[in-house]
Amino acid sequence: MASPVNPQSPRHGLSVIQTFSHLNKQAEIHMNSPTNSSEQGSIVEAALSIRAEANMGKLLQDAGKLKPQDMERVLKLQQEQNLRFGEAALKLGLVTEADIQQALSHQFEYPTMSAAEASLSPELTAATAPYSKEAEALRSVRSELMLRWFRDGRKTLAVGSASADEGASYLAANLAVLFAQMGRKVLLVDANMRQPQQHTVFSLANNAGLSEVLAERVASVQVRAVKAFPTLSVLTAGSPPPNPAELLARPTFDTLLSSLEASYDIILIDVAPSKLSSDFQQIVARVGGMLIATRRNVSRLVPLAELKEKITFTGAQVVGAVVLD
Repeated sequence: MASPVNPQSPRHGLSVIQTFSHLNKQAEIHMNSPTNSSEQGSIVEAALSIRAEANMGKLLQDAGKLKPQDMERVLKLQQEQNLRFGEAALKLGLVTEADIQQALSHQFEYPTMSAAEASLSPELTAATAPYSKEAEALRSVRSELMLRWFRDGRKTLAVGSASADEGASYLAANLAVLFAQMGRKVLLVDANMRQPQQHTVFSLANNAGLSEVLAERVASVQVRAVKAFPTLSVLTAGSPPPNPAELLARPTFDTLLSSLEASYDIILIDVAPSKLSSDFQQIVARVGGMLIATRRNVSRLVPLAELKEKITFTGAQVVGAVVLD
């Protein structure tokens, strides 16, 4: 059992109740060159260092963190004290640690957003606090899902809970960001048409969403891109319908998922709580598995046992469970 972590957002911390196994792979670079391997390695390291430092300075300047005259001061200190560019800029008090982390994110094509940027929910920890302990715990969940669920060719997973206050929407949103940070093409579907949350979390319009698609009120699926995450899209819940269970039972839902699975690497579906409705069963039966969100001092064993039984009854499996604080 992983130990709990201190929450960075006002409402959630996270610990994972499964034992994780990690698959570590080492990549080797083979280069054909008349120089020996030691010399060649030094040349490559020096070249990469020069490129990284140049990119760091340009990124900080483009972000408005450094002025041209600041660049000269940083380069001078860097040379005098044999520092990295970012270290020199920090030492001069020209940038903050957050500025450096943001630039590094761009360098390594690891999309994040500062807390002050955009109007994302502060609970979107994977995007706004990617270096926090909470985000690292969420990465452990992602790793476990990659090993236990998605590695066998599966693309779609439901994320739900027994009650509405156990954090399923929070978990689904953060996992969607984390998979997108891997470069995967990700779609987050808000199928909780009774109490939708994802349009609020990502500050998106909620018209022409899932309910309109299933009711065949729109000609095509209207997925919405998320700023700063080029491989992440969201299909919002749409207008609250009077008959969500019946909409999900229509053949249109299966056809929709089949179409989406042909276009995305990973699809996460935020489903309605089991205590609120039976909507989730239609979805879980189709996708074959569900990740359960629970919350410390909130979740109760009896509703969780009932939820597990309902999932099993559909022929699907409980992929895992996550404890949120």
